[in-house]
Amino acid sequence: MLKKVSWVFLGLAMLLVIHTANSAEAVKIGVMGPVTGAWASEGQDMVNVVTILADAANASGGVNGRQIEIEVGDDGGDPRTAVLAAQRLVSSGAIAVVGTYGSAITEASQGIYDDEGVVQIATGSTAIRLSEKGMALFFRTCPRDDDQGKYLAGKVESLGAKSVALLHDNSSYAKGLADECKALFETGGIKVVFYDAITAGDRDFTTSLVAMKSLNPDMIVFTGYYPEAAMLLRQKMSMGWNVPMIGGDATNNTALIEISGKEAADGYLFVSPPGPLDLSGPAAKQFMGEYEKKYGTIPTSVWSIMAGDAFLTIVEAAKNIKGDITSKSIGDYLHSSLKKYPGFTGEISYDAKGDRIGDIYRLYKVDSNGVFRLVP
Repeated sequence: MLKKVSWVFLGLAMLLVIHTANSAEAVKIGVMGPVTGAWASEGQDMVNVVTILADAANASGGVNGRQIEIEVGDDGGDPRTAVLAAQRLVSSGAIAVVGTYGSAITEASQGIYDDEGVVQIATGSTAIRLSEKGMALFFRTCPRDDDQGKYLAGKVESLGAKSVALLHDNSSYAKGLADECKALFETGGIKVVFYDAITAGDRDFTTSLVAMKSLNPDMIVFTGYYPEAAMLLRQKMSMGWNVPMIGGDATNNTALIEISGKEAADGYLFVSPPGPLDLSGPAAKQFMGEYEKKYGTIPTSVWSIMAGDAFLTIVEAAKNIKGDITSKSIGDYLHSSLKKYPGFTGEISYDAKGDRIGDIYRLYKVDSNGVFRLVP
């Protein structure tokens, strides 16, 4: 009996060793996003997108015979939580991290990844200064705010506005974009009659709206995120104020319609990379079908698709590395060898700062049914 028990324990020990060895062989990739909090729809979609892609890669043999293991870090859309999430992902052994969404959240975490020598590919963080710090392992699949600012200011001018009320939320992303637009408006002869900030997370913006209305601008330009944009639209309608409103790419999320209602959002304009349904490539269309089949819907915005592109470029780098797959070797490949990779959102190459090369912005308008329509 004693011998039989010993053999049982020996067998269990061998299984544990085998399991540990298999786990050690896995290529661990982190996904950091706001799985909870005000931007939860973005974070949950990020995880869903990367999960589908990782499952498909593993079904095809993984990376050079090694399986991919996904580790999720929930930053809650909060800089303080982001620090803890980044530390946990680094401790987990992730050699690269996809995310995160908000610029302020990326800024709170990117120093940790840089100090630990871990690749980070931001997916919705467009603040200019993020890639101006000389961090060799920082990349992003989204464009920068200076590109967005030029496009947004150009569209406001082409729409005939002579005066604007410019509103942001003091976040790294929103204030950076607002400052960029303000300089371009003033240079281009568009008068900025109102420039101020609201507080992200607040629900009542009546005071700001009343102040803006008294100055009679031709258009409101809001550079913050979709929850606050939706409330501004609702409250603007309640006031009976029909002034046009245009926003930046952080308002490209179908949750905006859920918050504002279709009537309030009717006619709202925003600039953004193409949304999920407007991605024209066959790989993107096939992926949207797979996503809808698995989750019963499509992603709420393009930013989670850019998380997919970030994951795909990491895997592409890992597959082509000769020798050990490390953060440094992945970073070196992304800088020097990844050229015009066919991502879901278009061709992807990274410059010396880790920024994505190329212009992919478009103008959208919300119709009376709450559908985001590309403006020709």
